[in-house]
Amino acid sequence: MSAASVLLERIAAMIQQSVRDDAARFGLLPMHVQVLAYLARANRYSDMPIAIAEYFGVTRGTVSQTLGVLERKGYVSKTADAHHGKRVHLNLTGAGEAVLTDSWVSRIDQVLAAQPELTQPLEITLRALLTGLQYLNGQQAFGVCRECSHFHKTRKGGQCGLTGEALDPPQTLRLCREWSAAA
Repeated sequence: MSAASVLLERIAAMIQQSVRDDAARFGLLPMHVQVLAYLARANRYSDMPIAIAEYFGVTRGTVSQTLGVLERKGYVSKTADAHHGKRVHLNLTGAGEAVLTDSWVSRIDQVLAAQPELTQPLEITLRALLTGLQYLNGQQAFGVCRECSHFHKTRKGGQCGLTGEALDPPQTLRLCREWSAAA
């Protein structure tokens, strides 16, 4: 086992422990906190139950149960899609955002912010590792909209080359399930 593999395993274990601690503070399961963190970063193509199932590699039933708990506790709300009858979009409520305050994600961002010179090379390395693992595991590749091969910059923000829809600037900085590596 390489030193990099050991370091990644240790980082993963620390993140898992942090997620468990975050969840316990709010009477949630780790999956609940992970879904909240995902929704905080998802764009309008990815803030749906099916995208959550794809992102985490879990069943629709697991996602349905998870969302039921998060809705009952007031952490997420559903909005009907204006263009597709059965499709719903999920939104974090103020209470859902509060769960993420000082969460594992913010702690990682804090450590990275203290070493800005390492952030870009680390992102490049981790992106390559993630892409390789997704390919080997046959998983959907999610990524930031603006870094997608389908993204076209416009004066007002962007346009998705796949759907033809206009994209507001904040949407272009979020995760998208339709993401494809730029050439």
